[in-house]
Amino acid sequence: MRWKSIVFSLLSIFIMVVLIPHTPQASNDQVYVVPLHNEVEKGLYAFLKRALEEAKENKAKLVVLDVHTPGGLVDAATEIGKLLDNSGIRTVAFVNDRALSAGAFISLHTDAIYMVPNGQIGAAAIIDQEGNMADKKAQSYWKAAMKSAAETNGLDPIYAMAMADPDINLPKYDAGKGKLLTLTSKQAEEVEYSKGTTSNLQEVLTAEGLANSEIIKVEESFAEKIARFITNPVVVPILLSIASLGLIVELYSPGFGIAGSMGLLSLVLFFYGHLVAGLAGYESILLFILGIILIVVEFFVPGGIVGILGAVSIISSIVIAGESVKWMGISLLIAFGIASLAMIIMVKVLGKRMKFFKKIILTDSTTTEKGYVSNINRGDLLGKIAVTITPLRPSGTVLANDERIDAVSEGGYIEKDRQVKIIKVVGSRIVVREIDQ
Repeated sequence: MRWKSIVFSLLSIFIMVVLIPHTPQASNDQVYVVPLHNEVEKGLYAFLKRALEEAKENKAKLVVLDVHTPGGLVDAATEIGKLLDNSGIRTVAFVNDRALSAGAFISLHTDAIYMVPNGQIGAAAIIDQEGNMADKKAQSYWKAAMKSAAETNGLDPIYAMAMADPDINLPKYDAGKGKLLTLTSKQAEEVEYSKGTTSNLQEVLTAEGLANSEIIKVEESFAEKIARFITNPVVVPILLSIASLGLIVELYSPGFGIAGSMGLLSLVLFFYGHLVAGLAGYESILLFILGIILIVVEFFVPGGIVGILGAVSIISSIVIAGESVKWMGISLLIAFGIASLAMIIMVKVLGKRMKFFKKIILTDSTTTEKGYVSNINRGDLLGKIAVTITPLRPSGTVLANDERIDAVSEGGYIEKDRQVKIIKVVGSRIVVREIDQ
């Protein structure tokens, strides 16, 4: 009977191991997928920094950048490149359509690039605010940066340089002299810039040996979306212009209304967006608050120095909070120009006066038309005969109609007890002339 028990036990184990289906053990490997869409700006840097830190903290195996961008700011791309270099985690760029300009630069800073069949990468020249090629100094810097990004990953730098320099002649890839290089997915794979052409994210993960990994898609928070929008170089001058225009209109309006609220809201959004994007620190906000306090103090302290310091503090806080001193200076000039135009329209066209300052500046006047007089007008004495009761040297006292009156002689000395005639009355000044005896 003992052997029957052994057979039964072995049969039970066989059934449990072989016949009962097993659910495969889920992989603990995590892959973070981070979208890199639209324009590259400082707000994107803050978002990518958070995503990389989160991936590193959770010990993710890979971070995939889902790239679909026409480019953007050079400064932002440079900072993002450094961020990727120092991330301490493997990163790949999945060019899911196009990675142009700053997008190409960022992709070159990842450990590997994969592209969809119709993907494009390149055209990385620096374009200024007017849409023209930047000066030679900026082009030289960017060309060197593109070269360095390619060399870091062991890629032939000539193609990265051709993306930024139209003088490099690569007719084989439709980039003859005078044209910037833009590689298709097939061309990028041919020059070994792309590790492979993949149709979707799953194929990228398969190529990376992480087909069964857990995919975690990182989405921008509402605050990060607001920050990216607000820090856009086009939005910044508009925001500052609305702020200055709203506050100027409010100075010419009674009470505090919609215009002032819009001005303050614009300033709050400006600092909030730059703070979330990592551009502004709390020191810029404190400097702005200090400027407001100094300007308010100026209303009660004469001299003007405190007000000037307040204005300098506010301007400095905005410049510090911005992405670049040059662009913030331009934005402030635009805002000041709009504010000045608004003031001219308010005063010259609409005939407005500042209501705000009426509360702290005395505007009442004591005019004769309003019934105010500095002294009594004694015009009734004109032509009267009086007697000097003191010598006039030339001033003294005379008696007219039993009333003592201070008077001055017309010219010289007049003795006491002499008859005089009042010949002029100007306010409180009474002029007399001696009558010949």
